[in-house]
Amino acid sequence: MTHSNYYADVPLERDDFLRRDESELARLRSDPLSRVLVLWRDKHQVAGDNQPTPIWHSGKAAQELLSDSENWILLGTLDGLAHFAIDMSHLTNPSEHSLLAEHSNFMDLRSIGPLLGRADSSVMAYARGMVFWNRRNIFCGACGEKTRHMSAGHVRKCTNINCSLDHFPRTDPAVIVLVVHDDDCLLGRQKIWPKGMRSTLAGFLEPGESLEETVIRELREEAGVKLATIPIYQHSQPWPFPCSLMVGFYARAATKTLVVNTDELETADWFSREELLNSPENESFRLPRRDSIARRLIDDWLSGGVSL
Repeated sequence: MTHSNYYADVPLERDDFLRRDESELARLRSDPLSRVLVLWRDKHQVAGDNQPTPIWHSGKAAQELLSDSENWILLGTLDGLAHFAIDMSHLTNPSEHSLLAEHSNFMDLRSIGPLLGRADSSVMAYARGMVFWNRRNIFCGACGEKTRHMSAGHVRKCTNINCSLDHFPRTDPAVIVLVVHDDDCLLGRQKIWPKGMRSTLAGFLEPGESLEETVIRELREEAGVKLATIPIYQHSQPWPFPCSLMVGFYARAATKTLVVNTDELETADWFSREELLNSPENESFRLPRRDSIARRLIDDWLSGGVSL
């Protein structure tokens, strides 16, 4: 593998000991050199539209933001500087806050990810995932009581003394696979996707399944595909929309026979390399977005860099 996928390789040092050091966390939250990334309803505060960049607050602005709310998360450190994320979703509009009014442009990472530098996009994805998890777990899933912020936002603890359950960030693993037969590959389409888009097949793991078993089951369920060989793992991608880990595979089909499950897919078809290399990328036919592992699997196969 020559390079990582989008949203991977976060350049920050994740430090579990630091997350539990309350005195050091208090110092870092008041340190004018600490940096703060602000999110509002899963969107990031950015500067610019055509070439967006994340806005990092520091100095008095960072101190005020970090003292103003419990909704802060320590992402990690870089060159000794602490990097935090903070969720301002309680605001009806982010411009209500004096520190956010001047730059109240908040954008969804899904719409700007490919326009960002890889380091920025990976940190923003990490922050988005952590903010989403914290906001969705303010109540205990076991007893229904409120949870409290612990370990710099990486643990939520039930406040019910008869429960006291610790909740940890959740990641849902899913397989995503490009199936090939001779010089063709299989792409499917769901009705909810943008017009013309085709992509690789994917699905979530079930309890008691290995990744390879999930690939085999999903291909059989969605398109009636039978494999000639065991699926081959390639690489993975964090996909915080909202909390998945996409695990990429290639697989070789025994035949080109398809039985499409229309409850899962609108359609599925075989496409040649020539067809994909000449994709018009419009509403008649387009490949997956460039920041996705699906596109990476397709592009690597098109380049001839995959041997099955």
